[in-house]
Amino acid sequence: MSFPRYESYKDSGVEWLNTIPSHWIDLPLKAVASHNNDVLDERTADDYEIFYVDISSVNPINGITSKEAMPFSAAPSRARRRVKHGDVIVSTVRTYLRAIARINEPEENLVVSTGFCVVRPSGRVFHGFLGYLLSSSYFVDAVISHSDGVSYPAINASALVGIKVPLPPIPEQQTIAAFLDRETAKINALIAEQQRLIELLKEKRQSVISHAVTKGLNPHVPMKDSGIEWLGEVPEHWNKMVAKRVTNVFVPQRNKPELNDEGDGVFWATMEDMKKDEINQTGFWVSEKAAKDAGSRILSKGAVIASCVGNFGVASINVVDVIINQQLQAYIPKPVLKVEYLRYFIDVAKVYFERVGTAATLIYVNQQGFENLPLVLPPLLEQENIVSYLSFEASKSEKLINEAKFVITLLQERRTALISAAVTGKIDVRGLVSTKTEVKAGSVPC
Repeated sequence: MSFPRYESYKDSGVEWLNTIPSHWIDLPLKAVASHNNDVLDERTADDYEIFYVDISSVNPINGITSKEAMPFSAAPSRARRRVKHGDVIVSTVRTYLRAIARINEPEENLVVSTGFCVVRPSGRVFHGFLGYLLSSSYFVDAVISHSDGVSYPAINASALVGIKVPLPPIPEQQTIAAFLDRETAKINALIAEQQRLIELLKEKRQSVISHAVTKGLNPHVPMKDSGIEWLGEVPEHWNKMVAKRVTNVFVPQRNKPELNDEGDGVFWATMEDMKKDEINQTGFWVSEKAAKDAGSRILSKGAVIASCVGNFGVASINVVDVIINQQLQAYIPKPVLKVEYLRYFIDVAKVYFERVGTAATLIYVNQQGFENLPLVLPPLLEQENIVSYLSFEASKSEKLINEAKFVITLLQERRTALISAAVTGKIDVRGLVSTKTEVKAGSVPC
């Protein structure tokens, strides 16, 4: 859909803003909003509970994603900025993260990090318009360009509010906010549909894996009770056993070796490297000397590496030699067990690992727990057929998931472009919002 433009424009005098509608003005943000003027008193009672929001709890798409409840006595020293309805919080550190959020009807005890600049609108700017303006790519790019530092870029709050912003009259601000409320709600609904589709595809993939490695591919084969609740019935001709009969369990060293990123030695593998079905490289290496000093054992390629701490059911095959850390253990299959079949089986064995794990700070499964994993083993040819079938199904599922992710990316880009165009006057939306909607969205300037 194409949108109309204003009849006339003028030079804004701001390089990254270019032109604005002739009847708009541009002025520093501090001329229409205050900042950081509401702070939690240091004399607050120790048992006063706050909801705390750190920079990691905010993203440019969903705003505030989580809040941590804690007594004031346990709160970090940076938990000091109070907020109220209509405020906009903008991260002043690691500005490339674009951690910006509008505050809507917050709890009275909501407190954000001093790493945010809390921008509070005055009577010259409608809070709904301000929220869109400060989250627009125009303003974010301006913040980033004013930031100092490379690995940890930051901007002073005073510099942030010194950035010039375009400003239409209040009624027009309300109209723009109402238009963006309506249009972004439509886009967000489409994004939610795609996200739900991805979840359904993942659930279907898991269901297909579970059925194939516990029931087989022949729906007419006679079945028998496995005697294990989470396995249920299995094909009558499959053998039931524990993992130690058909695998050797590999347990890593206790000491972490010295790592390098220069490609010297053997790949170092952790949970971060378990996001794919196969590990063919990692970001760090362990040199021969470092491995010897730490007593590290090398896991030869062709094993099934699995999580033994916390997040169970995660497994990958190492197609290169690796050294693994203590959050992982590995199965080295014997010839009767196809390595890919075992990886798929571990996908559905999550409930077993959770039940046998011992809890400290995190649930941990020791070597004995790994060795006693119940397995049902089809004949080798049948294992190969199951693996081929699951590989084909996985490729179909992955294609559909990637297509949905691509659609989400396009929708997010459209939302970003629409917001930026509307708040900088590149499109004229005044005739695209009904009076009723406009009044509802912008009747009470903050």
